[in-house]
Amino acid sequence: MAVIGFVGLGTMGCPMAERLIKAGHHLRLNRVKAQSQHLVELGGEAVSTPTDAAHGAEFVVLMLPNTPDVEAVLFGPGGVEEGLAPGALVIDMSSIDPVMTRTFAARIEAKGCHYLDAPVSGGEIGAKGGTLSIMVGGSEEQFLRAKPLLEIMGKNINLVGDNGAGQVVKVANQIIVGLTIEAVSEAFVLAQQAGVSLEKVHQALLGGFAHSRILEVHGKRMVEETFEPGFALRLHHKDLTLAANAARALRVKAPNTLSTLELMGAALEKGNGERDHSALFLTIKEMVGSPDD
Repeated sequence: MAVIGFVGLGTMGCPMAERLIKAGHHLRLNRVKAQSQHLVELGGEAVSTPTDAAHGAEFVVLMLPNTPDVEAVLFGPGGVEEGLAPGALVIDMSSIDPVMTRTFAARIEAKGCHYLDAPVSGGEIGAKGGTLSIMVGGSEEQFLRAKPLLEIMGKNINLVGDNGAGQVVKVANQIIVGLTIEAVSEAFVLAQQAGVSLEKVHQALLGGFAHSRILEVHGKRMVEETFEPGFALRLHHKDLTLAANAARALRVKAPNTLSTLELMGAALEKGNGERDHSALFLTIKEMVGSPDD
C-alpha cells in the first residue's frame, strides 16, 4: 500500500482517486467538496492544503484544469513543494503547457524529488472504468515506479519521452479529438439539413469506415442533444489553445486546429463552456439555422 497525496477532485480526478482508494492505497485528499465527500467515507483522508497532501506521501498526483493551477498547487503558499520528502514522485496528470511542464519538473528535481507528466485521455467514462490512455513523460526508472498506480487508472499506458513529452502527445491527441468532433458535427448538420434522421445516420455510419469512438459516444450525444459533461468544452478549448501556441512556437501550420478553436470560442460565447465538448454540434447547427430557413 502506498501513501498518495491527491489534489484535484473534479469530474476526472474524483473517480481516479476512488479507484486508487479501492485498490488499497491511502490517499491524502486536498480540495474535498460535497461531490467528493464519499472518498473520505471510503477511507481517504481529507487535508487542508497541498502541503498537507504531500506530507508523508511517496507519490503526489495532480489532476488540475490548467497550467497556472498546477504552478500554484506546486509552488504557491501551502503548495506541494513545501511538503515533499526527498525521493517523492510528483505525477501531474493534468493537461498543461509542455514548456512549463519542463520548468516544473526541473524545480521538483532540484529538491531531490522526481516528476512525471502523465496527461490522460478517455473522459469521465475512462476515469470511472480505469481505461484511460496515459501518455507519460519522464525517466524510465520513475515510469516503472509509477506504473502499478497508473495501471489502476488506465489501460493504454506509454512512456513517450522525457519530461514534457507526455504533454506534447496529449496536445496531439486533443487536436485529433477536437477536429473529429467538429467533423462529426458538420456531417450531422449536413444530414439534418437534408432531412435525414440523425439516429439513422449515426447507426449507418457506425458500420462503415467512418466508425470511431468519437462517432459512437459523442455522435449519440449529438443525436439525443444531451450534453452532460464527460469533458467540458471550456477545457478542450484550453487544450486547443495549448496546441495552437505550440504550433506557433514550432512554426507548424495548423489551419484546421485554428478553425476548430475559433468554433469552440464561439461555443463558449454562447454559454456552452460547461457542457460536454460534443456540444460544439450546437454551434455548428446554429450557423446554418433550421431546415426550414
